[in-house]
Amino acid sequence: MSTAQEELPEPIESLLNRAVGLPDPAERARLRQAGSLSQAEVAEALGVHRIQVSKWESGRSEPRQPHRQVYARLLHALAIKFPKGV
Repeated sequence: MSTAQEELPEPIESLLNRAVGLPDPAERARLRQAGSLSQAEVAEALGVHRIQVSKWESGRSEPRQPHRQVYARLLHALAIKFPKGV
C-alpha cells in the first residue's frame, strides 16, 4: 500500500507539477509583497528554506509537490485579496 510520503516516478511527478498552475515568477513576488509577507514567512509556512521561495520568485526553479500545491493555494488566495492593477 502506498503512502502520501512515497516518492512518485519522475514522469508522474512531472505531470503533477504541471497540473497545478502557478502565476509567473514576478507575479508570485508581487502577490507576496502585496500581502506584506516576507520570503522567510512564506518559506516557514510551507516548510521550505527561504532561498527556495527566492528561487521560485526569480524563475530559477519551480516548486515540487507537495509544496507546489500549497504554494498555489496561498498565491490564489492572495490574488483574490490583491487583484492585479488595483
